[in-house]
Amino acid sequence: MVYAMIGIAVFGFMVWAHHMFTVGLSADAAAFFSTTTIFIGVITGVKVFSWIATMWGGAIEFKTPMLFALGFIFMFVGGGITGIILSHGGIDKLLHDTYYVVAHFHYVMSLAALFGAFAGFYYWIGKMSGKQYNERLGQIHFWLTFISTNITFLPQHFLGLAGMPRRIPDYPDAFIPWNYISSIGSYMSFVSVMFFVFIVIHLFKWGKKAGDNPWGGDTLEWTVSSPPPFHTFEKPPVVK
Repeated sequence: MVYAMIGIAVFGFMVWAHHMFTVGLSADAAAFFSTTTIFIGVITGVKVFSWIATMWGGAIEFKTPMLFALGFIFMFVGGGITGIILSHGGIDKLLHDTYYVVAHFHYVMSLAALFGAFAGFYYWIGKMSGKQYNERLGQIHFWLTFISTNITFLPQHFLGLAGMPRRIPDYPDAFIPWNYISSIGSYMSFVSVMFFVFIVIHLFKWGKKAGDNPWGGDTLEWTVSSPPPFHTFEKPPVVK
């Protein structure tokens, strides 16, 4: 995992022109930036397998934080696969500035980050606030978010493959069906956001008191009360 992160950091300085395949790069330059981008995809695959290996053989409970963590992996891998496709200079010239690119970076940078943030929220909110969220409401929120976001952005891959450009406010009638489905997903996503707001209000108003260690963790943060005292530890803990 550490070596993969270092590799991504190094190759991250050598991929910037994969946004610029259509500006007139030479064949050699396009080949170089295509290759380095593909290498980053391979190295990122090592990270994904590390995440999966961490769960493999574990006693996993599919509570809300774990569902969002799995959703993060799903979204990240889905966006990463389309990134590998876009890394090829010849293919990118066809898909550049289409909705295929919009779908790609939303899966990687928007949805993956969103699901990771929600996983962290549900995991830590009990420790931070002293009140535990409602598990049933959390699970409903996950499935509503997962389904709605995929309905929103998955059709945009097909729009991009059909040639629909981004940054254009109008489009031909041929693109109406997939845009209609994507719009339905966006309204569903809005409902999921409002539902999350309701969960937060419900948590602070009617949430049950959170235990000091609701997840059975054995790290230091779970040895203090929920919420933690001002100085966290009255005396420095002994770590063995």
